[in-house]
Amino acid sequence: MTLDTVKHANETPDVDQPWAELGLKQDEYERIRTILGRRPTGAELAMYSVMWSEHCSYKSSKVHLRQFGDKAPENDALLVGIGENAGVVDVGQGYAVTFKVESHNHPSYIEPYQGAATGVGGIVRDILAMGARPVAVMDPLRFGAADHPDTKRVLPGVVAGIGGYGNCLGLPNIGGEVVFDPCYQGNPLVNALCVGVMKHEDIHLAKASGAGNKVILYGARTGGDGIGGVSVLASETFDDSKPTKRPAVQVGDPFQEKLLIECTLEIFREDLVDGIQDLGGAGLSCATSELASAGSGGMRVELDHVPLRDATLSPEEILMSESQERMCAIVEPGKVDRFLEICEKWDVIATVIGEVTDGERLEIFWHGEQIVDVPPRTVAHEGPVYERPYARPEWQDALQADDANKLARPGTAEELRAQVLKVISSPNQASKSWITDQYDRFVQGNTVLSQPEDSGMVRIDEDTNLGVAVATDGNGRYAKLDPYTGAQLALAESYRNVAATGARPLAISNCLNFGSPEDPAVMWQFAEATRGLADGCLALGTPVTGGNVSLYNQTGETAIHPTPVVAVLGVIDDVDRRTPMAFADEGHLLYLLGDTKEELGGSAWSQVIHDHLGGLPPAVDLDREKLLGEILIAASRDGMIDAAHDLSDGGLIQALVESCLRGGKGARIVVPDAVDPFVLLFSESAGRAVVAVPRSEELRFTDMCGARGLPATRIGVVDGEELDIQGEFVIPLAELRAAHEATIPSLLV
Repeated sequence: MTLDTVKHANETPDVDQPWAELGLKQDEYERIRTILGRRPTGAELAMYSVMWSEHCSYKSSKVHLRQFGDKAPENDALLVGIGENAGVVDVGQGYAVTFKVESHNHPSYIEPYQGAATGVGGIVRDILAMGARPVAVMDPLRFGAADHPDTKRVLPGVVAGIGGYGNCLGLPNIGGEVVFDPCYQGNPLVNALCVGVMKHEDIHLAKASGAGNKVILYGARTGGDGIGGVSVLASETFDDSKPTKRPAVQVGDPFQEKLLIECTLEIFREDLVDGIQDLGGAGLSCATSELASAGSGGMRVELDHVPLRDATLSPEEILMSESQERMCAIVEPGKVDRFLEICEKWDVIATVIGEVTDGERLEIFWHGEQIVDVPPRTVAHEGPVYERPYARPEWQDALQADDANKLARPGTAEELRAQVLKVISSPNQASKSWITDQYDRFVQGNTVLSQPEDSGMVRIDEDTNLGVAVATDGNGRYAKLDPYTGAQLALAESYRNVAATGARPLAISNCLNFGSPEDPAVMWQFAEATRGLADGCLALGTPVTGGNVSLYNQTGETAIHPTPVVAVLGVIDDVDRRTPMAFADEGHLLYLLGDTKEELGGSAWSQVIHDHLGGLPPAVDLDREKLLGEILIAASRDGMIDAAHDLSDGGLIQALVESCLRGGKGARIVVPDAVDPFVLLFSESAGRAVVAVPRSEELRFTDMCGARGLPATRIGVVDGEELDIQGEFVIPLAELRAAHEATIPSLLV
């Protein structure tokens, strides 16, 4: 077979090319020809196809994502924002923290273990590429119905992949979520987050500058696993009625990644790189084009210098391979020898594959023949931008009119008790310890809070106890009812979770999981959710530092619920002042903060008791969320509260059960006069938390709440070994624990 060189492409303009099979539209293919002034070579076509895929180019979402920049709040803490491998914020004392959440949804359905494992590996390398040492990971997960046979196939593999890869890296898994809903059947959501720490001066960016600087590929050899990988898998709807692109999922090696991490950190310490990029989605196509595009010149690459696991790979396959545990660095000539020495010390393969040029082209050669000659920005940053049509779906009005507040409620105290037990033992509300116990939460010794606490928290300075807290949240049921409000509720809950532990929220990352952008109803959901999140971040003063968009999460015509997952990162000056969720001290007074209204739309109660989704989600008051956060942070810092737990899915009763079981202490709850016990227990009104206040601090705490205008209602006391809703029912802790902890193992073991 004749090598398809640039010269050959010029001489054979009419050769048929498989642009459609590679996921390109005809107009996109014609645009490539216009850019190049000729037909593309096979290698160029491969590069454009993966880099212009939905997963890599964000071509359907760019027009909406611009709001995150246009509406960005002023925030002095933001050091690196959208556009780099991950965002970076200043947390004080000369430290910077980088964090990001991404998706590995489609690969995890096809190959659960490797799909999830390489999702962890990829996000860790994003954080590493910023110059930071990764210090923790988190995993927000969504699966189909808990009792569906395929969930039993997918979930254990995903959990094992996350635990196996993260545990081998020595990174604590400090939080996340596990949600079950039939809408995720066939399209599980496997989102992965990583947090890294560095000093301000250690920040590195993905750019190739300085003519003559060398391009070094280091890490694992390139293989045939993951050719097209996530870049293709995440850019097309799964449809069982027709053939679907399902290339091999990447195969991860956490031990190789651990060597790569330590090798890279030593390279950073010796200041040996001018630019760096990890190889994730789109592999070498992405790394070379993005580095060149963000730099000041061009790049020349000798592709046959790439170390291979499979010598039969074609140039196109090498460029498209998403083999894991690889990085690409830009190194000055005088530093190359030392760079290679460090790689050899860590048993990491490193090869000079090219150099930065003073031109404006990305040129790639194969055995002396030129196979790529492109303007790098057209590959990496100037792909298609679609303004997809969107329209409010016809069924939205009927869905919202189907008011959950009108559903039949328990008529007796016995029925109320039975429904409490049914809700807290349902798959979404039950303990997830069977899952989280498979993750190492305490490796490295700096974890101070982890699952099932409101947010994970790690110490980043052992001398001063400076720490950061991170929470992830998202409720697809709320977003289905109202995507604008649903996105803000996800932001508010994550913000509240961070504040509940005593940390001050600083910034967010997000993973926007939606169905097909070619469906106007889905695009309306996306547009509304993005608008809601941008408006919410502006109101709360928390800029979006980066994130991920995952589209085509649907099988055939059935899309997932719109699921914007929001990660909030906060800083705490002294982790010893953190607030846990456990009721641990008898006699402490329980206060409910915020207003409880009759808000049951999208609630756990409506789902579990009535299998119902309808009405409106809880209302959002971001000023109240901000005030609640300030009160929780001040109370934590000044020793006024010993426990705090936000109220969200499942309402007050869920928070009480979790805090009682966490601390091994019961509670006596007095229902306030003129309050419906059912509404008090099951409403999911936002902007609320329950706190445990030592008697000695009650006056100081209530005075603070009163002075700031935050409703604070005394509802009970920590006491005994049972949960006593006085005048209604009593449930011993042993019965609560049995109901709460038995569900997940019974479904999955």
